[in-house]
Amino acid sequence: MIGKSGRVTGKIAPGMVGEVMLPVRGGSEAFHAYAEDGEATITVGSRVLVVEHFPPRTVVVVRM
Repeated sequence: MIGKSGRVTGKIAPGMVGEVMLPVRGGSEAFHAYAEDGEATITVGSRVLVVEHFPPRTVVVVRM
């Protein structure tokens, strides 16, 4: 998962979990997402990059 890019589908805000869609096995799947280092809010539709993965479905992302 680390290094994959996706789109935010549920706003990510400091201290709050959001949602991103990431490419998996030829399709797209939803993952819970947190911003790296409590970054400012990442709005719906923003492109993000996965920098950390906590199986099974949680990722840490940065804005691209």
